Amino acid sequence: MSQALPTQAPSTQALFPRLLGDIGGTHARFAWMDKPGAALSHVQTYRCAEHATLGDAIRQYLSDQDQARPAACALGIANPVTGDEVRMTNHHWAFSITALQKQLALQRLEVINDFTALALSLPSLEGSALQDLGGVRPAPACLARPQAPLALLGAGTGLGVSGLLPSAQGPVPLSGEGGHATLSAMDEEEAAVLAILRRGFGHVSAERALSGPGLLNLYRAAAQLRGKPADPSMQPERILPGARAGDPLCRRAVDLFCSFLGSTAGNLALTLGATGGVYIGGGIAPRMLPELRASRFRERFEGKGRMQALLAPIPCFVIDSPTSPALLGAARALDRVH
Repeated sequence: MSQALPTQAPSTQALFPRLLGDIGGTHARFAWMDKPGAALSHVQTYRCAEHATLGDAIRQYLSDQDQARPAACALGIANPVTGDEVRMTNHHWAFSITALQKQLALQRLEVINDFTALALSLPSLEGSALQDLGGVRPAPACLARPQAPLALLGAGTGLGVSGLLPSAQGPVPLSGEGGHATLSAMDEEEAAVLAILRRGFGHVSAERALSGPGLLNLYRAAAQLRGKPADPSMQPERILPGARAGDPLCRRAVDLFCSFLGSTAGNLALTLGATGGVYIGGGIAPRMLPELRASRFRERFEGKGRMQALLAPIPCFVIDSPTSPALLGAARALDRVH
């Protein structure tokens, strides 16, 4: 969904300079693009909690970078975008797209789901930004212009889900809230974990396990199942270091995370027919690469009964880039024809 004023938007060639944003539940990342084909510059990250509104964060960025007023802005935001009013699921920011465009005096403002923006960036990702998690890696030309659907999911403050579908007019990104689909169990222990989460949350979405808060949920569930006390001060960011230091509850939480991620990724690949590949973004997976590779991730990804032969060759990648690819995807959103 996007909002643009005036009704007849200027050509994309006139929409420079551009302000680009990747807005998550914890961090807001901004970048600048001066002209067509230019590299992103002035990339800066802010903590969302330190700014009362999204508009305040944007104005802080423009002041810090001493930038002139942008002609256009594109924002990928961790939230469904279904109308003019946006209220973030994992943060308190809420705003009107039309009002924000007027406040910033923009010729055009695009607001899309953050994983829709990330999906738009997939064809431009270089090999060094893609870490293998099994399957048959396609040739670079296939990555540049996918001929088959691509699936995308990623855990951070929440769980984002998207995809990229090929078409004669170019790749088409998907916008949805698959992170809130119901999580399923593959064995008795996982079923017991889901039962614990169900008592706490009612509906157990994939995000209840596959996110930063989800890691903490898995840690507490592992403690309960083993009849051991959970550390009441435990925080999501301490669980992976704790697992590497040998803490058994942290290790079990990480193991469960990897298994649930594999199952969820396999479900998404089947749903989208994503024979072109499955891409895993977000902030958690790049830090967990050794654990993912040593885990049951791939076993669970392929373990879909009669569909195992279909899933076995599908490549899975962790997106591991020093910059936010969603910023480039946001720029591409401004280039799309309306």
